[in-house]
Amino acid sequence: MMLSMKYSLSYTAASLRIQDTIRVAEAIQNSDFEGLDERIGNGKTSTGRRIRRELEKRLKSLTDDQLDFLLSAGLDDAKKMAFVAVCKTYQFIYEFVVEVLREKIVQLDVQISQGEYLSFFNRKCELHPELEELTQNSKDKIRQVLFRMLEEVKLIDNVRSKNIQPQFLSTEFQETLRTDDPQLLRIFLMPNADI
Repeated sequence: MMLSMKYSLSYTAASLRIQDTIRVAEAIQNSDFEGLDERIGNGKTSTGRRIRRELEKRLKSLTDDQLDFLLSAGLDDAKKMAFVAVCKTYQFIYEFVVEVLREKIVQLDVQISQGEYLSFFNRKCELHPELEELTQNSKDKIRQVLFRMLEEVKLIDNVRSKNIQPQFLSTEFQETLRTDDPQLLRIFLMPNADI
């Protein structure tokens, strides 16, 4: 996985938005974006354009096989593949899932506390000073959208209780990730022995 010098936090423009993600993936495959921005933006082309660009950026991180899988999979697997795209695009989210959620599962602790998120965030501030420059509203937004995505992909039960959920991955899904980078399976809390 490529590590960037500076975190991209533009994921706040859109949560997982699986239906819109699928629409954009289809548009990419068919090279047909006509009317897409208006549909995604519920009639507001500028809003739709901003969301589409963010979703497109995520989808471009997927391999051709992963993109094909997203389009042919059932809803649950499609959400998981969309989340893979999120984690490949946004290092901050990938690190949170691997360093906090996955480590908690190893310790047989399934509840994420506000303090654990803040501890993670503060550790990252030491390496990424751009995080300290964020306004409190921006800090709140990156946390809220992160947890909303975790709920959408069912890594947690909901944004209130934040209980980590067990993950079940189809063989085809696992193979699609292994072909690209087996370490991507860490996103779904898979232990090292199974990777």
